[in-house]
Amino acid sequence: MKHLLKLEDWSSEEIIATLDLADKLKYETKNGIEHKILKGKTLGMIFEKASTRTRVSFEVGMTQLGGYPLFLSSNDLQIGRGEPVQDTARVLSRFIDGIMIRTFAQSEVEALAEYGSIPIINGLTDYCHPCQVLADLQTIREFKGKLEGLKMCFIGDGNNMMNSLIVGALRTGMSISVACPEGYDPPQNIIEFGKSFGDKFEICRKPADAAKNADVLVTDVWASMGQEEEQKIRAKAFDGYQINDSLLEVANEGCMVLHCLPAHRGEEITANVFEAHADEIFEEAENRLHAQKAVLVKCFTE
Repeated sequence: MKHLLKLEDWSSEEIIATLDLADKLKYETKNGIEHKILKGKTLGMIFEKASTRTRVSFEVGMTQLGGYPLFLSSNDLQIGRGEPVQDTARVLSRFIDGIMIRTFAQSEVEALAEYGSIPIINGLTDYCHPCQVLADLQTIREFKGKLEGLKMCFIGDGNNMMNSLIVGALRTGMSISVACPEGYDPPQNIIEFGKSFGDKFEICRKPADAAKNADVLVTDVWASMGQEEEQKIRAKAFDGYQINDSLLEVANEGCMVLHCLPAHRGEEITANVFEAHADEIFEEAENRLHAQKAVLVKCFTE
């Protein structure tokens, strides 16, 4: 049994092995080879945040692997009415074979793992988004042929995406520069993690400084779910923190552009850059399915 609570918990070797499996499952599925690896297994999917890609990729992925995905809205569970998460963990562990949860607090994910006896997969918290970043890494390697030695640049908030991208990039041999306004840095533990890799990590205030010689540019919305009331404040703070044509000019030739979606064209990315890199962005979205399938196999079988 294995958990995916945050990428920091997985070694470089575990991440690369998961990407290798994701590639294998993607290729074979597209060539008509079925994988009923999780036949008879049930995945409970708890959603306290809305979802498109996470829900569909896990639901379809679990089905393709021969298992049964069970959608569990927090509105329908007792956890949504105040039942302690440790009680939910112990009850569900007696009914199902694994849990994927998309929620706010990282502590809730950690508590499920502590008190449950089945694999727990983090589908997103305010702290991190490991499943998305595995798909991002798979996409980069697919287009670039490697990860080692490439430079990633993230433009935007020190949010769950930035946190997991820093860990994922550095753990797979990439360097990463991030650009965010003062007051929107990633948490101190992520900064310390980045600093442990020396000059492979830097925080910049100017997007052009971070994007210099980048092989991959990544961004996310300025206001994540739960921050909608901050939209006007954040729009002012993040003015200029945008992937646009001028930013691509300082990046390396052939630089990729990725976005975890949904995208707000005209804010964190211009419409023309988005459309020019739509093949990469929507391959990234598709790879949520293949990366999630690899995570499911790893967590259920190891």
